Amino acid sequence: MKSALRFHALLLIVCAALVGCGGGGGSSSSSSSGSGSTPSATAPTSSTSSTSASNTTQSANVPQSTTPNVQLVTVGVSPGSTRNMLTTSVTVCQAGTSNCATIDDIQVDTGSNGLRILASALPTTLSLPSIAAGGGVSAECAVFGSGYAWGSIRNADVRMAGQQASSIPIQVIADSALPAAPTDCANSGASLLTVSSLHSNGILGVGLFPVDCGNGCSNSALPRWYYSCTTSGCTATAQPLAQQVTNPVSSFPLDNNGVVIDLPAVADAGAASVSGSLIFGIGTQSNNTLTSPNVLKANAATGYVTTNSGGQTYVVSYLDSGSNGLLFHSTQFPLCGFWYCPTSTQSASASITGIDGVSSTVSFDIANSSTLFSSSNNAFDNLAGNSSQGFGWGLPFFYGKRIYTAIAARNTSAGQGPYYAF
Repeated sequence: MKSALRFHALLLIVCAALVGCGGGGGSSSSSSSGSGSTPSATAPTSSTSSTSASNTTQSANVPQSTTPNVQLVTVGVSPGSTRNMLTTSVTVCQAGTSNCATIDDIQVDTGSNGLRILASALPTTLSLPSIAAGGGVSAECAVFGSGYAWGSIRNADVRMAGQQASSIPIQVIADSALPAAPTDCANSGASLLTVSSLHSNGILGVGLFPVDCGNGCSNSALPRWYYSCTTSGCTATAQPLAQQVTNPVSSFPLDNNGVVIDLPAVADAGAASVSGSLIFGIGTQSNNTLTSPNVLKANAATGYVTTNSGGQTYVVSYLDSGSNGLLFHSTQFPLCGFWYCPTSTQSASASITGIDGVSSTVSFDIANSSTLFSSSNNAFDNLAGNSSQGFGWGLPFFYGKRIYTAIAARNTSAGQGPYYAF
């Protein structure tokens, strides 16, 4: 998530479908809010152990639900042929009506919060009301690791599985009703305003927080956040919590305390496609029971945990389905452009530690990226790249696991979020 103290971690490094990445490229998030974007035919290469197994104590304050809560997610051929992109379909409706549209190729991102959809993906028959702000209309600059998305804030009903988030603020990216992005926003990296640059029709942020900024934006006007726009231009403005882009899961009537991403393991050489589940709620139904002892509390302001690996300590660390590789800085492995490309697959280990000191030890592999990209596969659990911004446990880490992302201040069977569990 991105906020006054959090960042959008979404980071996608694009490769052609049948060839490797040439020349590198890729950026890391510079925003101050939590954001984020991952293993073989025999068994997943990651294993875990934990210093504590006491976090699964049931809470008496978790409302139970029978509402359908399983959303299909897939990894396959995505717009722009980006590898390791987890996507789903989201239904958006004019609030309180049956005027709806289902939008495919929406990226699932546990490193940000809120729904963002390209204006070009929405039918002209779907009229979503704008939100007023300071004598104009509300707009936002959403800064991700790979660039910025500029768009209007509009109200909509959001439907997935059997769930509905009613009348929540979403971002409509590249809305022609807005002036051009302000200078401070446009200077935040590459523009993510088209399918070819965003590599999807939008982003579904199902991260650790109920809104994308929080009290920082409601208390004061912050640069590269919310704006009031008129025909003459846009001015940074404070944004009430109720009008900030909202994590749809947090607004479900039930099953609203977090998500589980359940993906199968993939072979060392990768897989052409993968299908899995995005399950809403933690400990609210039999299919989202938390049984893992690895519950890692995240910083309540930033969403970060700490990773130790290869003799380095990364205090900026996060689990992010919206990054398409394991992202960290290391001098141990050669680089081919942005991606690591050791001559043979290398095994490594790390410990991930929550703010309460609970730690989990994991193992992971780093394969030759050029070899991976020379195949026609799209899902890899051993793709890793260079990053100067901490340690991002991107989508490769999610294969072969059930990974829980608990929303801040919501009760779960392992206590209140924010936390990650696997």
